[in-house]
Amino acid sequence: MDFDLDDDDLAIQAGIRSFCAGRFPIEVVRRGELTDSVVDTDRWREIAEMGVFAIGGDGLTRRQAALAFEELGRALVPGPLVDTALAAQVSAAAAAGDLIAVLLHEPDPVAVVEFPAQARAVLRLADDGVHLAEGVTLDATSVERPLDALTPVGLLRTPPPAGDLVGGADVAARMTVDALVLTAAQQVGLAAGATELATAYAKERQQFGRVIGAFQAVKHLLADMLVKAEVARVAVHAAACAADGAGDGDPLHLARVAKMLAGDAALFCGKTGIQVHGGMGFTWEVDAQRYWKRACVLDTHLANGDRLAELVAAAG
Repeated sequence: MDFDLDDDDLAIQAGIRSFCAGRFPIEVVRRGELTDSVVDTDRWREIAEMGVFAIGGDGLTRRQAALAFEELGRALVPGPLVDTALAAQVSAAAAAGDLIAVLLHEPDPVAVVEFPAQARAVLRLADDGVHLAEGVTLDATSVERPLDALTPVGLLRTPPPAGDLVGGADVAARMTVDALVLTAAQQVGLAAGATELATAYAKERQQFGRVIGAFQAVKHLLADMLVKAEVARVAVHAAACAADGAGDGDPLHLARVAKMLAGDAALFCGKTGIQVHGGMGFTWEVDAQRYWKRACVLDTHLANGDRLAELVAAAG
């Protein structure tokens, strides 16, 4: 298994990071909070034009996609990015950025949906395969104050349409692996972003005539954040290589391990980043809380850390 990034990988990573810095600076991301239009549709199409939703075939490899989604997570880019990337594998409109899709898993109860006001496609991964319903309008009651203000949530009043069967069980299995790996990549990005924000603050904030980063206790916190993020990144790269067919091990098992470790890292780094910022870390004006809230939301996607740990242990 080769973890070294080649020139194409590095170019994709640098290109997406530059794109996020230019089109999704934090002040732009914040503007979508507590509105029904969290996702800027013009910028969404620009994400598609960058090739982020084109995975497999002539598009990005899974490892390259993981690098791209890590950068999207680091920049707190809002929207059902993973869901739409999956839908793009069976929908030209989603691949072009003209359609925002949300993923629903069966047989889990369908009661809560994210981005209800803007989603126009529903993707389901079921035992018999992949179902897609395009051009839908979700009948949902919006939750007034969701945990993550950049991830609006609605309670469905009526079930969405079942949609057409667009792929068999093998496609659903592949998409499940993709969903785990790409979500884990976003979580690694969150962990890295929280660590960078906390480190920058520790270099500037002064107490007792010294920057707080000079204190051993703060150094330990920052070091622990870095280690958590790096271990998770390696796990995500391993899972992405396996999903590409270029690594050892079962892709689903490695994908579960990756999301378990990445979810733990994102939650830890988000919480610890708030701690480094002190009493102001959880306030609305400080971005540290945004990383933790997004980490909490992504931890619930597909399966949370405890459930994944059970599945990994059961696999031996």
